[in-house]
Amino acid sequence: MTASFMEKLIVQGGAPLSGKVNISGSKNSSLPILAATLLTRDHCVIRRVPDLSDTNYMLRILGELGAEVERASGVVSVKAGKVRHTAPYDLVRKMRASICVLGPLTGRLRRCTVSLPGGCVIGDRPVDLHLRGMEALGADVQVDGGDIRITARGGLRGATMNLMGKHGSTVLGTDNVMMAAVLAKGTTVIEGAAAEPEVEDLANFLIKMGARIEGAGTNRIVIEGVRELHGAEHSVIADRIEAGTFLCAGAMIGRGITLNRVNPAHLSVVIASLRQCGFVIEEGSDSLSIKPNKKAKGFDLTTLCYPGFPTDMQAQFCALACVIHDGSSITETIFPQRFMHVAELKRMGADIDLQGASARIRGGTPLKGAPVMASDLRASAALVLAALVAKGKTEIHRLYHIDRGYEHLDEKLAALGARLERLPS
Repeated sequence: MTASFMEKLIVQGGAPLSGKVNISGSKNSSLPILAATLLTRDHCVIRRVPDLSDTNYMLRILGELGAEVERASGVVSVKAGKVRHTAPYDLVRKMRASICVLGPLTGRLRRCTVSLPGGCVIGDRPVDLHLRGMEALGADVQVDGGDIRITARGGLRGATMNLMGKHGSTVLGTDNVMMAAVLAKGTTVIEGAAAEPEVEDLANFLIKMGARIEGAGTNRIVIEGVRELHGAEHSVIADRIEAGTFLCAGAMIGRGITLNRVNPAHLSVVIASLRQCGFVIEEGSDSLSIKPNKKAKGFDLTTLCYPGFPTDMQAQFCALACVIHDGSSITETIFPQRFMHVAELKRMGADIDLQGASARIRGGTPLKGAPVMASDLRASAALVLAALVAKGKTEIHRLYHIDRGYEHLDEKLAALGARLERLPS
């Protein structure tokens, strides 16, 4: 990874995109799957791990916890023979998803200390559902001085619980409870479980390790605890949000692009939304192709838990709506404050009216290059998309947000014909 904290991306808009792009492994699958290697003393091999700052932080956390970690060309080997129960604050504070070491540490060691995580500026993402799940399994949970301390001296015991929160189910909370419950005594039933493909991917890895799990990918997961897990090999699923971002890029400018190494089934609602606008998408077994459509129609979308429209695609569709010669609207129900990209898009000439958790976009107004600031991961992607079609030069600052979740995004876009370069800020 480059030192992207002090870098900016310069984009010369208007260059048409065409060609093929390989979609990387999923960030949101990789992080909990890497954490799950802590559940066994045996050797685990995880393939297709994307080269991102977030995955690099997770590997550093595993190393600090005592695991032997090796990485080469997207393949990560982990052997957690001896594991410490305290996750280091200086690493945990940099990444919200580091909370997912809580489940495996509690399951294996029956205790853990994890700092309240950082790395998120798009509104409250409380960990109370994670802690509720641990308490339901019989653990004692204390939050003191910014640390979460969990003990289960008598071991964890299976229980029935509901992890549905006020804005929907919790993906990382479901992951944490599932990882803890695989070594608990008895049966655990998670009602209101997150049904995202990334949760199912984690479950498939745990099953390869010897766990007994049914229902992953639905809102009801049943886990039969086992005495121990063993090592396993696993390939991470394709990143559906990266794929959706490139679909938006292909819809906005160029002569058509093809995405390879992707699972179209994981993108069904995004594909359906684009088709309703009038974009033609061709599906292969592991590929998608899309072209722009000057007669595309606007859309009205509401973000929902999977299989609904993903909140992680909301910002990119805001950028797409700016170039559609029609009106569109997006209502955000998962993270109502997740509209910090709107002010930056308006700096580029976008006509957007934000009222509460809803944005109305009047498309067709020409976008012009301007200096803009990335505020979070998906907002940064929206700014890159807008910059690709804007007239003139756009400077996007705080590239570290992009590097958290997009593997070599600038290189992939350049290979498709985009004119852009990464420079010191």
